Amino acid sequence: MSEATERVAVACPSCSPAEPVVHEVLKPGGQTTVRCTECSHTHKTKIEEPETVECDVIVSQDGESFATATDVPAGESLAEGEEFVLDTPEALLTVRITSLEVGDDQRPESATAEDIDTIWTRVVGNVGVDVTLNPQDGRDETRSIELRVPGDYEFTVGEREDLADETFTVKGIHLRADATGYGFDRLDHEEDMAFAKDIDRLYADDESSSAWSVW
Repeated sequence: MSEATERVAVACPSCSPAEPVVHEVLKPGGQTTVRCTECSHTHKTKIEEPETVECDVIVSQDGESFATATDVPAGESLAEGEEFVLDTPEALLTVRITSLEVGDDQRPESATAEDIDTIWTRVVGNVGVDVTLNPQDGRDETRSIELRVPGDYEFTVGEREDLADETFTVKGIHLRADATGYGFDRLDHEEDMAFAKDIDRLYADDESSSAWSVW
């Protein structure tokens, strides 16, 4: 299968000399050969590569951390809570900025790329969610489990879940410190919803404990 053709927006001397239009890249290089998708005119042009700044990145996942680096467009502002895709040697990871470190160990809520020494992040693409399961029959013990789900998986108070051979009804949600947009750090009303990536712990009624007690 052939790779997708790279496309760029540049001026076309034939049909659009003043405004950039989409071109297909035919031959990359110092003088790039491109073909206009509007009029099919082929010509050479110089494509300016955006200036970037390399920033160190600390990635936290499941209680462990590792260091890597990423290129950020010069002048771009980053802020706590923002998410981006990080290309690492192991995999592409969706991460959330938890802290920005600038000179003299300062931790501002936002900073431009040139000022940032280290971007501290947490993986949010695929996450582990701790769940406390309370028995309904009074004979089984409270259990604690971890579920692995996509970061955008929704948990809703009052809803029944069937995940990883476990069946439970969500009763409460304790949110992470970096979760935003909820208004509270704990959700316990019917239909309150949170994304898995924002959850510190779920509290739930263990629907499978009563079935086990029969045996």
